[in-house]
Amino acid sequence: MRTAHSLFRLVPIFFDLAQDAIRFLLLGTRSSAAIKAENIFLSKQLALYPELEVKPRRATDATRLSMVRLSWVFAWQNALVSVKPETFLGWHRKGFRLLWRWKSRPRGRPRVPADLQELIFKMAQENPTWGEERIAAELLLKLGIRISPRTVRRYMLMDTGPGKRVPSQRWMTFVRNHAQAILACDFFIVVTARFRILYVFYVFVVMEVETRKIAHFNVTAHPTAAWTLHQFREVLTGEQSYRFVLHDRDSIYSTELDAALRSLGVTVLRTPYRAPKANAFCERLVGTMRRECLDFLIPLNDRHVRRILKEWVAHYNHGRPHSSPGPGIPDLRSCQQANPCGHRIPVDHQVVTKAILGGLHHEYRL
Repeated sequence: MRTAHSLFRLVPIFFDLAQDAIRFLLLGTRSSAAIKAENIFLSKQLALYPELEVKPRRATDATRLSMVRLSWVFAWQNALVSVKPETFLGWHRKGFRLLWRWKSRPRGRPRVPADLQELIFKMAQENPTWGEERIAAELLLKLGIRISPRTVRRYMLMDTGPGKRVPSQRWMTFVRNHAQAILACDFFIVVTARFRILYVFYVFVVMEVETRKIAHFNVTAHPTAAWTLHQFREVLTGEQSYRFVLHDRDSIYSTELDAALRSLGVTVLRTPYRAPKANAFCERLVGTMRRECLDFLIPLNDRHVRRILKEWVAHYNHGRPHSSPGPGIPDLRSCQQANPCGHRIPVDHQVVTKAILGGLHHEYRL
């Protein structure tokens, strides 16, 4: 029994020896380069375990790259000892991505810096009539930045896309250049104390765009084209150099009304459909009228509305400071501006207060 047991234990040993002998014979058929690569491959794995009972070190990028390169020379599947095949394949994929990232790097001229890209886009947006050659010349002559017009064209439309840039001046630019010659007008409604639709009055207001001065206003319960034309005639007397009248597309402004306005020597500017911002100055005036006057009062009839607005319009034109003119007052001729004197009231002067609309607003002067 003991002899049989000993022979049974010798069988695995002889089997391993036979495998090693077969491997040794097979090594003779392999090239020396493959054998050397496998030896280095195994030594790289053993180097991760410098001592026993010590946590293995993480493989560095150099170790991973070397093992991946060595795997191209021999069959590496049977040589993995301390690294899982999934991990080794992941190293190979990472190296492949890094290789193609390097091969796909941008070549040719370096990209324009981000701040210069933003500057080109800003110049193109602020100056719609400028082309790429004009912007390139501006950068070269004024800022000393040499850049080709083709590169400028690349960044002119980087946010808007091709075909969306209109080579003309903006509407706001036109309004600012002709502000002194533009009259803007609009209608808005005022509900009286009875809160019924039959007792709604329409307020018509005309303002000078440049000075923000209210040139004319009136109130009616039945606005018509004839009534509106009569209001325009009270403003367009020929004493002022008005050239344009800006209004929306309300049905009150009929074709006959526009023709009559043109006969008075002005050009009619109709805002686009559903574009209240095209008449932003007058829309803002209507909002100011509501917030500073009509929202705090309950008119009884049209005469009451007219009396309230008459007092408030006089305050608006002659006593209310506006931020847009600098700050300033629309009608400077009726306002005596004080000389700057620091943060103290001048000697031998006192502040006089004037109540507006029963104390809703006040005006102050020295």
